[in-house]
Amino acid sequence: MDIDVLGALAVRENGRSITPTAPKPRQVLALLSLHADQVVPVTALIEELWAGEPPRSARTTLQTYVLQLRSLIAAALKHGAQEGQEGTARTAKEVLVTLPGGYRLDSGGGTSDVREFDRLAGLGYRAMDAGDYAGAARQLREALGLWSGPAFADVHGGAQLDMEIKRLEESRLCALDQRIEADLRLGRHRELLAELTVLVSRYRTHENLHGQFMLALHRSGRRGEALNVYHRLRGTLVRELGLEPSAGLRRLQRSILMAGPEAAAPVENSREPLVRVS
Repeated sequence: MDIDVLGALAVRENGRSITPTAPKPRQVLALLSLHADQVVPVTALIEELWAGEPPRSARTTLQTYVLQLRSLIAAALKHGAQEGQEGTARTAKEVLVTLPGGYRLDSGGGTSDVREFDRLAGLGYRAMDAGDYAGAARQLREALGLWSGPAFADVHGGAQLDMEIKRLEESRLCALDQRIEADLRLGRHRELLAELTVLVSRYRTHENLHGQFMLALHRSGRRGEALNVYHRLRGTLVRELGLEPSAGLRRLQRSILMAGPEAAAPVENSREPLVRVS
């Protein structure tokens, strides 16, 4: 089974889609897919589907959705058997397993874009810690390339999925932040300018992305624009959140004010945000 959730939901068994079109069975499959090979409690599925106000028939209705998913799985398994594909001897009940208190989607050792993202991002973080910035940039860029849009972009999520979507987005932002930092340490500041222009517009209060944009501009000889980025961010933070920029960002601003536009020396090996220009 191949599972993609970093964008549109796509679940395939033997290369054949088992993704339903109906919204609620789609929600059930989304949550099972994200936690493939783990038991998802019935209570979590009911909370996802009915947000704390389940009908009296909730468990029976959930069982109906499971049966619909098994019907799609069975059709995919039958198709695979007809095509003579290996690994098609399983039954639908062995793929979508009923267990005490919940259900488990058995991936059968197939692919998962979330698992691959976590693996590649982990390699990138370890490369950063080791000072291998080229390796970190490569691994993190590959991890981010698995995303084709927001997680579960075509699923109308409930409370459980919304929480998972926020978690995944935070993981993506962390990987993006570290990939940009690796590129900055490799002197790729000019190549980053277009990307960071878009990112700071999208994430208007994200301090580290703004700090990275300031560094990239400054190291490209555009000190005035770098300082303007700081002032725009400060205005947004004060106006929308009632907060001043962090101490690290204020230090970066002072460093840019005091440094010459040619200052572009790398900073020490650290996972902390870049705050020095020389």
